[in-house]
Amino acid sequence: MEETQEETFEETEGEPRPRIEWRGVLRQALGILRELAETILPAILIAIFINLFLVQATQVLGQSMEPNLHTHQRVLVEKVTYRFSHAPQRGDIIVIDLDPANTSDDLLIKRIIGLPGDTIEIRGGEVYIDNEWLQEPWMTNMGGGNYGPKTIPPLHVFVMGDNRGASNDSRSFGPIHVDNIVGRAWFSYWPPEEMGLIK
Repeated sequence: MEETQEETFEETEGEPRPRIEWRGVLRQALGILRELAETILPAILIAIFINLFLVQATQVLGQSMEPNLHTHQRVLVEKVTYRFSHAPQRGDIIVIDLDPANTSDDLLIKRIIGLPGDTIEIRGGEVYIDNEWLQEPWMTNMGGGNYGPKTIPPLHVFVMGDNRGASNDSRSFGPIHVDNIVGRAWFSYWPPEEMGLIK
C-alpha cells in the first residue's frame, strides 16, 4: 500500500518521530541549486566579458610613474578606445603586457612618448622627437641615460615612466607592439584622495 503523506512516523519507545522523505529534500536542494545557477552564472559571465573586452582593474606597483601615479594606487583600464575610436596617442598612460603568451600576471604601466615613424632621442632625460624637444605638459622626474636616435617602426609605440631615473621602459626593452597594449589607464579609484580621471 502506497503512503499518501510526505511525512510518516516510526514508533519508538517514547513518542513517534518523523521519518525524513529524502526525495523531497533532494528535490528542494536541486531547486535551490538551479536558482543559484540562474542568478550567479550570468553574473560571472557578464563580469568575465567586461574584464576581457571593456574595463579591467589593476594596481600600480613601484615608483616608475611618480609623481603622477603612486605604488598601490588602483586604476581602471578601458579597452574600448584603441579598438573602436582611435590609435594610441602621445601622452596616454597605458597598461602593457610584454609577454601575453606567458601565464604571469605581470603588467607594466607607462606613458606613450613616441609614435610609429617618430625618430626619438633622449638626452639626459629630455625627449626629442624628430630632433625637436618634446614639451611634456605632464609632470616628470628627470633622470636616466641617453637613448637613440632611433626610428619607431610601424605598429609600435615608445613608452617611458614619468619617473625617468627609476623606470624600466622602452629605453631598455625597445618599442612595444600595439598588440601588447592591454588598454588605457582611465580612472583612479583608490585611494579615495586620488580618485579621478587619469591624465
